Amino acid sequence: MAQPIGRHFLHVPGPTNVPDRVLRAMSAPTIDHRGPEFAALAAEVLAGLRPLFGTTGPVVVHPSSGTGAWEAALVNTLSPGDRVLAFETGHFAALWREMAEKLGLRVDFVPGDWRHGIDPEVVRERLAADPDGEIRAVCAVHNETSTGVTSRIAEVRRALDAVGHPALLLVDTISSLGSVDYRHDEWGVDVTIACSQKGLMLPPGLGFNAISAKALRATESARLPRSYWDWRPQLAANERGFFPSTPATNLLFGLREALALLDEEGLPAVFRRHLRHAAATRAAVRGWGLEVLCLDEREHSPALTAVLLPDGHDADEFRRVVLERCNTSLGAGLGKLAGRVFRIGHLGHLNDVGLAAALSGVQLGLAAAGVPFDERGITAALAELGEA
Repeated sequence: MAQPIGRHFLHVPGPTNVPDRVLRAMSAPTIDHRGPEFAALAAEVLAGLRPLFGTTGPVVVHPSSGTGAWEAALVNTLSPGDRVLAFETGHFAALWREMAEKLGLRVDFVPGDWRHGIDPEVVRERLAADPDGEIRAVCAVHNETSTGVTSRIAEVRRALDAVGHPALLLVDTISSLGSVDYRHDEWGVDVTIACSQKGLMLPPGLGFNAISAKALRATESARLPRSYWDWRPQLAANERGFFPSTPATNLLFGLREALALLDEEGLPAVFRRHLRHAAATRAAVRGWGLEVLCLDEREHSPALTAVLLPDGHDADEFRRVVLERCNTSLGAGLGKLAGRVFRIGHLGHLNDVGLAAALSGVQLGLAAAGVPFDERGITAALAELGEA
């Protein structure tokens, strides 16, 4: 590969581009994490996270990946042998299931085709068939990063309420928080799971749990082993502006700046921007004559678009060509989609020109890789952006 010239276009669905303001904030000298300056920083960040999740309750910050936040959600609310209801919406839903089973939980895993989100009617049927309340939690991935499908969490909540089922609702927003409209309190979510390197525009390293009052009550009787992930010492220390173990101090500096950026743009405008970029990307895909993986118009992800390549064309080879030819990184197909799809991330710190440049790189790559396509794809995307 020749030495690339110009900027690299990072369009995987996370990690995303880190804004210069966030990078500068993280370059500050590290401070004493037991001192008053840090206590003020922590208090500001913890308060600033709540509007992003749509909650007035506590948000716990773990020095971790989103995978750690998955585990924290499970071990703080459940006990060995508990039944949970989960849905095969894609690769990450399957990984969360594997984790739950390794922890000793019994998972009722509803099979799926990886092209649709959670069917709220199936949720209702499964819970109606459990009158004794053996299912202790429903695990839902809001935005499946491997497929570009966004499940309708408000409708999942209504399905629980329709049958009066007491199960906790645990929701993974790892690739949606800060990019897709989300409402922890309004939708009756008990634990929301998120991380730093996607819509929050930070490097990897922070995991989050937003916690309902019901989930806090559940943690008192939960018997899965926990130590590092235990919410109770976290929440107690957070009340004073501290953490029970060493926090990721400089990432918290960056988080404060990222929250300021989101606040300055305004969350409604952030969500509209992501919807506009998603629509332009789908217009390009269809203009090229290719197929968007997500089949339900109500479930298209504002954060990323997964694209099926025609039979006989390897998506990983195509991605290699795009990287070498255009210095642009696209997301790989994961799990059973490996080699069949590529994913265009359009979340985080991104404007119209940046998206247009990335889509131009995809179109150049299609030609260079010998994939049959219609050249009107980029024109369709620009028209969509212009109309918006």
